[in-house]
Amino acid sequence: MNPAAAPTTLTLQLLDTHAGGDVSRIVTGGIAPLPGATVRAQMEYLRDHADGLRTLLLEEPYGIPEMSVDLLVPATDPRAAAGYIIMEVMGYPIYSGSNTLCTATAVLETGLVDKQEGEQTFLLESPAGLVNITARVENNEVKAITCEGLPSYIDTYQAQLDVPGIGTVTYSIAYSGGFYALVDAAQLGFALTPDEERALNDCAFAIVTALQQQPPLSHYSLGDVGPLPFLHFMGPVEEVSSGRFRSRSATYVHPGVICRSTTGTGTSARLALMHYEGLIKPGDQLETISLRDTRFVGKFTGFEQQGQFSVIENTITGRSYVIAESDIIVNVDDPMVSSPGLDKLFSAR
Repeated sequence: MNPAAAPTTLTLQLLDTHAGGDVSRIVTGGIAPLPGATVRAQMEYLRDHADGLRTLLLEEPYGIPEMSVDLLVPATDPRAAAGYIIMEVMGYPIYSGSNTLCTATAVLETGLVDKQEGEQTFLLESPAGLVNITARVENNEVKAITCEGLPSYIDTYQAQLDVPGIGTVTYSIAYSGGFYALVDAAQLGFALTPDEERALNDCAFAIVTALQQQPPLSHYSLGDVGPLPFLHFMGPVEEVSSGRFRSRSATYVHPGVICRSTTGTGTSARLALMHYEGLIKPGDQLETISLRDTRFVGKFTGFEQQGQFSVIENTITGRSYVIAESDIIVNVDDPMVSSPGLDKLFSAR
């Protein structure tokens, strides 16, 4: 396209949703097809060449860092109903439970997948691969979504680190779609109540900053997946009935965000730790409860040995709500729009 003829505005179609309080902006239209033979490759294209879409929708005046963005793209695997690319303040996670709950709800509410009363199953294609979705629909409303959590495992157990301003911190590290530091909230002086949100953020920022100075972590099959971006504060675990557990929790995303929900990947990380400690068996469930008393249910479904790691299979169940449907107009010459790579999204039109 002749640069002189490049459009000065871009219209995006959005479906805003939330799961457990975490808002996911689903981009349903307005973006040209992306290069890449897989959804993972398309994600890498956005990350490396057109990060402006992420920064545009997560920064003023269009958004805030506490939100997430999910771009719907055509699936590259014919078995999947749709593909989606996840964008957050920390970058491009290959998977997210809350974003998957929201995206699955969006494809049903937009008619990309026809709703069926009762339970229905379909596949979505994330950057991490195919994801099995089970939706429960009652009176044409999506009442619950169950999605797969990524295979999760404990990389480091009960290590210690001196953190400036805090002291010695005991932590474990799980992989559940990203590397998570898992810390005992009570040991750090927290009861996981809403009034602690700012202090939790400051504490987590210090711990994650210190952990990112340590030698890099490596996934047993994926290799380098980037620096540790997540921390999960763990409350006490209560067994409410046989095989049914409950715990207050809070997830932090670096830099500077305490999630409104407990997050799906945070819940998967907790299940991996409970399995490592011998506290759960296949079929058991953990309900995680956020600072705002929203809840996800993680189910431990099985495990297998991958070298030195015992890797769990799991599912996450929650509900997503549609809260807005809108078009937004992006003016390219607006001085508030400093989003690199947006011109690459125009040029493919």
